[in-house]
Amino acid sequence: MLVPHDEGFEALSEVEGVRPVRYGLDEALPPEAAEAEVLIPGAKAPRLAPLLRWMPRLRLIQLLSAGAEDWTGALPSGVLLSTCRGAHGGSTAEWVMAVLLSVCRDLDGFAAAQRRGHWIPGTTDTLQGKRAVVLGAGDVGGQLRRRLEPFDTRVRMVGLTARDDVHGVDELPTLLPESDIVVVLVPLTSRTHGMVDDAFLAAMPDHALLVNASRGGVVDTDALVAHLSAGRLRAALDVTDPEPLPDGHPLWTLPNVVVTPHIAGAVRDARRRSYAVAAAEIARYVQGELPENLVHGEY
Repeated sequence: MLVPHDEGFEALSEVEGVRPVRYGLDEALPPEAAEAEVLIPGAKAPRLAPLLRWMPRLRLIQLLSAGAEDWTGALPSGVLLSTCRGAHGGSTAEWVMAVLLSVCRDLDGFAAAQRRGHWIPGTTDTLQGKRAVVLGAGDVGGQLRRRLEPFDTRVRMVGLTARDDVHGVDELPTLLPESDIVVVLVPLTSRTHGMVDDAFLAAMPDHALLVNASRGGVVDTDALVAHLSAGRLRAALDVTDPEPLPDGHPLWTLPNVVVTPHIAGAVRDARRRSYAVAAAEIARYVQGELPENLVHGEY
């Protein structure tokens, strides 16, 4: 198998039945590529896809990210695709908690007053008693719920399909008007692209907070900007559409939005955690099992 990082080489060297081979993105693929069955990408699909023709025995692409939309239309026939779901859920949930607490307690306003040398006491909001809809009931959603509930926040989980203790997306028209906070954590697929549109945003009550830690394309940016510009909603965005956010875009300067540059999962030791999940997935493949994070359906 081909692996792009030293940390991965070390982690996968411990998996029985696996012979990892390092490759560099700025170099020709090593001769072992002709025999490799597994590839861990070290770059986005458009850069790597042309190299796959040199890997005739490729059977599994194991991602280091939870998102798989980058491989839309680039996955060779007969090749499995597995994500790194479970590696980044905790850090992403921490980012959501950080922005929720910052917005509710107006930490940005107090920090600005501190820089001016002004002592301005005031009353802030709180997470206690807030009604939160978490759209996306996977690993990150579960991690977030576990963090929100000790703050006495009332959490309703929403998945693409209903199941025990999880509402279906068809219930959103009823749930959104009763939400103070809506956190978007769904993957970007053909089904979720543009899901958070004008009708979705209009159903949220005045002054509600939209948090997007999934992918920018899940949210209709023009519709969001319209609601933010009217002062009706607030937002905290780790992802945007377009991304990176271009100079002069209104999301940079609107006073009721927090923007961070897609860093919710970017924490120390993130790569180590990614390779721990990847090693477990590849071990299953070597043993003749399907990876647990196998991507099904069209991305």
